[in-house]
Amino acid sequence: MPERLARIRARIASAAERAGRPSGGVTLVGVSKTQPASAVAEAFAAGLRIFGENRVQEGLAKSRELSSKIAPEIEWHLIGPLQSNKVRAALDLFHTIHSIDRLSIAEAIEREAEKRGIAVTGFLEVNLGSEETKHGFPAEALAETVRPLADFKRLRIVGLMAIPPLGRAAEESRPWFRRLRALRDELAARPEWAGWPGWLSMGMSDDFEVAIEEGATHVRVGTAIFGPRRAPVPDR
Repeated sequence: MPERLARIRARIASAAERAGRPSGGVTLVGVSKTQPASAVAEAFAAGLRIFGENRVQEGLAKSRELSSKIAPEIEWHLIGPLQSNKVRAALDLFHTIHSIDRLSIAEAIEREAEKRGIAVTGFLEVNLGSEETKHGFPAEALAETVRPLADFKRLRIVGLMAIPPLGRAAEESRPWFRRLRALRDELAARPEWAGWPGWLSMGMSDDFEVAIEEGATHVRVGTAIFGPRRAPVPDR
């Protein structure tokens, strides 16, 4: 794993250089979903500190299984859809959520974070291709739809996230990444979003280099680091 992780970091640096960006401006999220806690520990030993999980209960179970020395040093990001009945459990572990896909879940996170007196970082998931099988806010009229979220106190919206429609080659994702960047720019031009970071969570194992070239600040890489996925763990 150290060799695979080093190759990924080198590819991130090269893509950033091509885009005229510092490699330090790209955050690598190691997607550890369906991988055992031992794989997380191995990646941690190789220097990875940010891990992305799709399911709340799976992330909690891994965190409990890891040693007391490792667990507090890990930054856990939730990258899969969040159900309203899982918000309380999610905030026990995840303080960065890439998959805020509707107003109601954002409101639930805001309420729970207010009760706990904590801050939560959130990305708005956008369904760029209007695919029925994917979650996310519609790209059309995004700014008007998400306007209420700009006033939240505990849930800090920092950017947008998307998973482009599946293509045969990485280059096919480029127009979708450009579309997400354009949506980010549209929001940034509005007064309610003045000063927000405007981060872009986009790009996975097959297309993260193209995503970086188009402005990604967070790339979610799983298979290229951990190898093939294991069978998913039910999220009870």
